[in-house]
Amino acid sequence: MRGRKLFVGNLTYNITVRQLTDLFSVYGEVETAKIVADKGYGFVRMKSDSDAERAKSALHGSLHEGNILVVDYARGSD
Repeated sequence: MRGRKLFVGNLTYNITVRQLTDLFSVYGEVETAKIVADKGYGFVRMKSDSDAERAKSALHGSLHEGNILVVDYARGSD
């Protein structure tokens, strides 16, 4: 089990929590989404491990608003 919390890097600086949630909710239920202000990254916690894996597989390396996203499992405790 790798966990449900995902790191999302290379976000545009103008993305909103709502947009981030909508982007990931296509692949499962999003419990929480957080953007680290002015850093270009954030975190998304999915409801299940399988939702997290589905989102990671689909979104890592994908193009979003001109940026190639980096999606991986977050380090540390889930």
